[in-house]
Amino acid sequence: MLDPQSSFWAALAADDRVCGQFAHPIERIGFEAGTLSQHLFFGLTAEGFDVVWMEARQVNAALSAMRNKTDKNDARGIAQVLRTGWFSPVHMKSREAHGVRALLSTRKALLKKTMDLANEVRGLLKIFGIRVPMTVKHCSFDGVVRPLIEIDDVLAHALVPLLDARVILYQHFLELDRRVKRAASQDEVCMRMKTVPGVGPIASLTFKAAVDNPTRFNRSRTVGAHFGLTPRRYQSGEHDNPGRISKAGDRDVRATLYAAANALLMRTMAGSQIKSWGMRLMRTKGRRRAVVAVARKLAVLLHRMWVDGTKFRQDQVGGAA
Repeated sequence: MLDPQSSFWAALAADDRVCGQFAHPIERIGFEAGTLSQHLFFGLTAEGFDVVWMEARQVNAALSAMRNKTDKNDARGIAQVLRTGWFSPVHMKSREAHGVRALLSTRKALLKKTMDLANEVRGLLKIFGIRVPMTVKHCSFDGVVRPLIEIDDVLAHALVPLLDARVILYQHFLELDRRVKRAASQDEVCMRMKTVPGVGPIASLTFKAAVDNPTRFNRSRTVGAHFGLTPRRYQSGEHDNPGRISKAGDRDVRATLYAAANALLMRTMAGSQIKSWGMRLMRTKGRRRAVVAVARKLAVLLHRMWVDGTKFRQDQVGGAA
């Protein structure tokens, strides 16, 4: 049994003979979930080791009892966690899933940078008495703003480079957006998920890449809790206080499901039982709680459709989330 610290992993990545030179037999290797986890997990698994990827929150809670934090103490503490079995193994996503997530993250980052540059231009133009309407879309922003800037040499000297940089970023964003839509249209699972009202290529790809393997969930109802869409609960003696949603798990998936639920309730014209249920909940609990509840139901529904290989059927969706 072995759990090395970060410096050991660096040496291991440079030379895979380190484990072979270890003085004791290695029964299992455990490490916290981190940015290098995928590379180390697949590399060590390929070498024939029993590798466990542990949830960082549980490991941190176990190590917090130690007085002194050192790499050696952390390694001993995590090894003890492995011995006792007090840990939850984390699912290691496939390289394909990580590739899709990288594509989605890059698209999102380019869109954010494009919006940041546009807002920077808006703020600078206000100083000179020029107010760009908020209704100007991304595709027409350059055509609206550039003529206003080029009239004044001072403005052109300062702001044209920002506009040029924004145009380049926006063009790359459009290319990545096309790749995302193409990937969703070529995936059978995503095409079935897109039959659900409010679920588009971004939501379907994000959900599929985050779940990766639907069989790792024994019940579809646990998917909502996995992505932090179920309420927290504190129970002790006479106290039993349900709180707000836990917000555990992947934040991007949770935000995407929330956006899909909001689109289903506010923008989708076609009627369905899930929309009717959400609208009734909105009248009694308020808009935000209703959208969260519909987002949780969407997570359960998408997983069930994936497992069963079925498409969305409007007449068979309803009930409690």
